[in-house]
Amino acid sequence: MKYNKKAMTKLINQHRELHDELKKIKVEMGLEKNLAIKTLFHSMVADNGPYMKEYQELERMQ
Repeated sequence: MKYNKKAMTKLINQHRELHDELKKIKVEMGLEKNLAIKTLFHSMVADNGPYMKEYQELERMQ
């Protein structure tokens, strides 16, 4: 599965828990927003993550 910033951003905007996790990653790891979004993608979407199906649907719609 490929990373798609547009789909990932939309997914984050739809789920408050992902938004909160993004903020946490930025602070704890000291990452800029784009790298934090990629980190969130790999931990919550890729490799059968809990948000994988929703992400794939968003990707298809684009």
